[in-house]
Amino acid sequence: MYRLGVDIGGTFTDFVLLEHATGVATLHKQLTTPDDPSEAVIEGIDYLLKETGVDISAVSSVVHGTTLVTNALIERRGSPTGMLVTKGMRDVLDIAKERRYDLFDLRLRFPEPVVPRYCRREINERVCSDGKVAAPLDRDEVRAAIDELIVKEKIEALAVCFLNSYANTDHERQVEELIQSEYPKLKVSCSATVFPYIREYERWTTAVMNAYVQPTVDRYIRRIEERLTTAGFHGKIHIMTSSGGMVTTEISRRFPIRLLESGPAAGSLMAAQVGRELGEKRVLSFDMGGTTAKGVLVRDGKPLKKYELEVARVHEFKAGSGLPAKAPAVDMIEIGAGGGSIASLDDRGLIGVGPTSAGAFPGPACYGRGGQQPTLTDANLILGYLSADSFLGGKMPLNFMEAKQAMEDVICTPLGLDHLRAAWGVHETINEDVARAFRVHASERAFDYRRSSMVGFGGSGPIHAARIARKLNVPTLIVPPGAGVMSAFGLLVSPFSFETAISRRVAMESLDKRSYDEIFTPLVEQVKAVLASAGVDRGAIQIHKTVDVRYSGQGYEVEVPASESLDTLAETFRSAYQELFSSVLLDEQLEIVNWKVEGSGPPPLSAAKIRLLAPNHEAGDIVVGRRGAYVPEQEAMVDVPVYDRYQLTPGFEFSGPAIVEEHESTLIVGDGDLVRVDERLNLIVTVKLGGTA
Repeated sequence: MYRLGVDIGGTFTDFVLLEHATGVATLHKQLTTPDDPSEAVIEGIDYLLKETGVDISAVSSVVHGTTLVTNALIERRGSPTGMLVTKGMRDVLDIAKERRYDLFDLRLRFPEPVVPRYCRREINERVCSDGKVAAPLDRDEVRAAIDELIVKEKIEALAVCFLNSYANTDHERQVEELIQSEYPKLKVSCSATVFPYIREYERWTTAVMNAYVQPTVDRYIRRIEERLTTAGFHGKIHIMTSSGGMVTTEISRRFPIRLLESGPAAGSLMAAQVGRELGEKRVLSFDMGGTTAKGVLVRDGKPLKKYELEVARVHEFKAGSGLPAKAPAVDMIEIGAGGGSIASLDDRGLIGVGPTSAGAFPGPACYGRGGQQPTLTDANLILGYLSADSFLGGKMPLNFMEAKQAMEDVICTPLGLDHLRAAWGVHETINEDVARAFRVHASERAFDYRRSSMVGFGGSGPIHAARIARKLNVPTLIVPPGAGVMSAFGLLVSPFSFETAISRRVAMESLDKRSYDEIFTPLVEQVKAVLASAGVDRGAIQIHKTVDVRYSGQGYEVEVPASESLDTLAETFRSAYQELFSSVLLDEQLEIVNWKVEGSGPPPLSAAKIRLLAPNHEAGDIVVGRRGAYVPEQEAMVDVPVYDRYQLTPGFEFSGPAIVEEHESTLIVGDGDLVRVDERLNLIVTVKLGGTA
C-alpha cells in the first residue's frame, strides 16, 4: 500500500508518494493554483500516480498540509459570521487588551475583528467565575437572535462566546444543541469547546476565527474528498495541525483554527527527527519556500511549542498587531522571505525584499508568466545559483533575460549598479533578514544557536542556509535528501495527535494527589477518545501533561511538565521561573491556572526507513558540469563544479565553493565549507566560521 503527502505552499505544492512496506518515496513539485488550491492537489496526485504507474486504489491515505486557513483570515475570505455574547460584552473584540503594541507610533492601527459589531447579539445570561449560574439562559431569546442574524446578515456560521464559560460550559452547550437541532446548516463554534481558556478576549477571538473559516474549510475538504473519490480513491484523508500532529477531516472541520500553521509544522517535525537520528538534540529548523521563511527551535529533540499565535498582523514584525488565536502550535518565527519575494527600493534608496510575493502567478520574472518585478529567484538565477535549464529537473525552464531586465528596471538603473551587484544585494538582504529573525527568536527563548546544528530545507532553503549559518556562527548544516519537499515528508512520518486544555485556578497548597488527578482525568479521556476515533490503539497512546503555574497575584504563567508529585511540581516551577527571570524568587503561594494534555499515537514510519527513488537513478558522473556562480569572498563570478545529488554516495567529501543540484532544490556550498555525505545520504556541511559574514 501507498501513502501520499501533499503540502500546499504559496508558490509550489509538494507531493511525496511513499510505499509503506519498502519506504521508497517518489517526489513531485508543481505550481500552486491560488484561485482553487484543490486544482493543484488533484493535478499533482494524478501526475505522480501516472509517472509511477500506481493505481489510486492502492493509496491507503492522503495526508495534507495547507495554508488555507491562514490565507482566508489574512485575506478576509471567510464566510459571513455572527456572534452571541453575554449581555454587556458586545464590544470585547474591539476593546481587545487596551494595549498599544508601539508606544511611539501616532498612526497606530489594529486589525479589524472578523465579526463586525453589527453581526453581534447580546444574550441575557450570566455565569460567575466559580461556575455558578447568576442569570439562566433564555432559549427563546437565543432563537430570536439567531433568526435575525440569518435573515438580516445572511450568516453561515455562528460563534457562541459567553463570559466565564470556561468554568461552566452549560449555556454554550445548550446553544450548540439548539443550533444542531433547529439550524443544522449553520456552522457553530463555542468558545469553551474551541479552547476553554480563562481570558475572554483571546478565547473569543479564537472562537470567532474558528467559526469564520469553518464553512470554507468544510467546502474545501468536501471538494477534495469528492474529486478523489471520483478518481477511485477509497482510503482516508488526514490533515496536519499547527502542533505537528495528524487529525481526521472530522476534527479539521470542527477545529479549523488548529490548521493555521499546518504545512510548516510538518517540516519542523521532520527536521527534529533528522536531528534525533543524527544525535543532534539542539537544532535550528530553517525552511524557505517560494513565499515565506520559517524558523523553529528544537530542544532535546522536540520543536518548542506554544499555545498562542497571531494572525493577520497589521505590522509583520510587531507582536500585538494581529488577532490572537489560542491553539496548540509549533513555536515558529515566520517572515516574508522566499523565492517569490519581490525586491524594491524604499524611500531611502535601500534594497528591501518582501514581504510581498509574486506567488505562483505571475511568479518571478524568470518564470516568463508576465511578472515584471524582480524577485529573490530572479536574483539567484543572475548569480548563477540556479540553472535556467535544470530548474525542477528541467521541467520548468527559466528565462535569464527576463530576470536581468526586471532587475535592471527596478534596482540597477536607480542605484547605478550592474545587475550582478544588484542581485547580490537582494540575496544578501534576505540572508540578513532571516539571520536577524533567528537571533531575536532564539534570544527570547534562551536558546544558544551557536551550539546547535541547522537543518535547511524547502525549495529555496538550501540556497541560503550555509550563508545564514555562517552569519549565526552555527557550525554544522544538515541538508536531508528530498529537502525541497521536506514538509510533505513530515506529513508522512507524523503521528496522530490531539491536545486539549482547561482553565481552572487552584492554589497548589489546597491540592492533594486525588484532586490533582481528578482534574486531569476527563482531559486524558477526551484526548484518548478523539485518537481512538481516528483508529489509534488506546494502548499505544502516549500522554503528556503540562500545567501553567504562577505566583499568586501575577498575571501570566510559566508552563512546566505536570509531575506526579506536587512537591516536585513546585520545585520544577521555581527552577523554570529562575531560568526565565534570573534569580528572582518570590515568597508567594503558587497556583495552577491552566491544565493541558497532549496525546499521540505511534509514528507511522521512521524517517530513517525512507529511501528516495531518484528521478534519474542510472549511474553517471558525480560532477555534471561547471558554471559561473558569484562567490562573495572573491567578489566575482567563479567557475564552480555542479554536483548531481543523485550520484553522491556515503563517504563522499568535497569542499566549496560548489553547487549541488537535485530536482526540487539546490544547495550552495560556501567558499571553504566542507561537505560530507553520511550513510543516510544527508549532506553534512561543516561551515567555515570566522570569515566574512
